[in-house]
Amino acid sequence: MSIDELRAFLRSSQALVFSGRSRTQTYAWIERTLRQYEFLHRPRAEKGLLRQYVQKLTGLSAAQLTRLIAQFRETRQVRTHPYQRHCFARKFTRADQLLLAQVDQAHGQLSGPATVAILRREYQIFSRSAFARLSTISVSHLYNLRQSKVYRMHTTHVTQTKSATVQYAQRRRPDPQGRPGYLRVDTVHQGDRDRVKGVYHINTIDAVTQWEIVGCVGQISERALVPVLQDLLEQYPFVIRGFHTDNGSEFINQVVAHLLNKLLIEFT
Repeated sequence: MSIDELRAFLRSSQALVFSGRSRTQTYAWIERTLRQYEFLHRPRAEKGLLRQYVQKLTGLSAAQLTRLIAQFRETRQVRTHPYQRHCFARKFTRADQLLLAQVDQAHGQLSGPATVAILRREYQIFSRSAFARLSTISVSHLYNLRQSKVYRMHTTHVTQTKSATVQYAQRRRPDPQGRPGYLRVDTVHQGDRDRVKGVYHINTIDAVTQWEIVGCVGQISERALVPVLQDLLEQYPFVIRGFHTDNGSEFINQVVAHLLNKLLIEFT
């Protein structure tokens, strides 16, 4: 179309709205159009008319079109620019992370301020060049480095779980010396049936006389055990002097120990 035809087209299509399919296709069409009409060599009035024509058919804003025309004026092209994420320069290297791990290993991973002071002394007082970058680190960024994968790989230690020590009872065999009153206590689970939880039988037996009294609870808990134990102990015809269970038994807990201390019974 000639310039006059473009002017007539714009006048007759005011109610119409156009838009490009994709950015790449739109930019390629704009470049071809500007080249075809020799946009840069046109008079000012015709440039304005061409701008209106391009803006009408692409649906771009005036600001967008101004930017693209400026690009065409400078490079004779209209191209999309791929997005480039801005990446900050890495100040602390892998070697710095390893060095920090060595320092924390040697000093037991002190607090951030204390560690920063050590790093600065290593460089400023002892002139160790390896600490040049770490000597400038802030406390907050020190904690960031401690969370890095390199640091954690060189500072992680596995500590084996220590077995718990039972402190409520004395760990030794009962020594009745022929006297009654030293009970052995154990539990026997009746078993489950049809998904119904079975009861627990509490067996108490005197080590010397073999006198046995049995109780029963629905579950192993302090609330259920303590009343039954107290009732069993009261049924024996002699003074209860000792109360023995296997190590790790459910009877070894603070509540049972308190009950036996109240009754002045030795708990082993």
